[in-house]
Amino acid sequence: MRLVVAKGPLRRVLKWTQRALVACAVVLLGYCGFVLADAWIFQRREGRDLDRLVRERRAASEGAPAAAADGLIGRLEIPRLLLSTVVVEGIDTTTLKRAVGHIPGTALPGQPGNVGVAGHRDTFFRPLKDLRIKDEIQFSTPRGNFKYEVESLRVVNPDNVGVLAPSGENVLTMVTCYPFNYVGAAPKRWIVRARQVASQGSASPRTFAQRASPTFDSLASGTPR
Repeated sequence: MRLVVAKGPLRRVLKWTQRALVACAVVLLGYCGFVLADAWIFQRREGRDLDRLVRERRAASEGAPAAAADGLIGRLEIPRLLLSTVVVEGIDTTTLKRAVGHIPGTALPGQPGNVGVAGHRDTFFRPLKDLRIKDEIQFSTPRGNFKYEVESLRVVNPDNVGVLAPSGENVLTMVTCYPFNYVGAAPKRWIVRARQVASQGSASPRTFAQRASPTFDSLASGTPR
């Protein structure tokens, strides 16, 4: 028995399928473009605010350092990797789309303890895959400039929030998801630990306006992808 399929209806189905796929591609590209543009605009605006606050601090002869605006912490840079990104308070979804987030409950740059920051492996923290021991990390804030040196790189499970525990030394912990080329929610976390080796300026108690403060559980649930 021979099955005959009419060519006309089949061609129409293929044509509409093709159009639907093209439309989906256009929508996805538009969304990606919007996310990238939003992050770029946010970085530029916050970067200008940081530069202004630094100038105000330098111009002030006495008194407390200028307070950060709207949760702005500073600028994180790794010269060898050409990485430069604004750091703001919080690790909620919107924040990590636009910048690297300072993990609430951890120290600020220049304060004794463990400074925790988190970022996405497919955007701002993508270069961390090429980081090396002894690499220099610079953290510029309205309260001073702080230099760190990478001392360890390791992979941990998402529920291992001990990496953010307080420290008796001035250290910086950077968190992102791992593996870097994994498609979907990555199963591990890439942890960079750096030790403060130099500073210029002074830190003061938190005077910036914090956003909603997620707990460390946010890191275990896959926030920094």
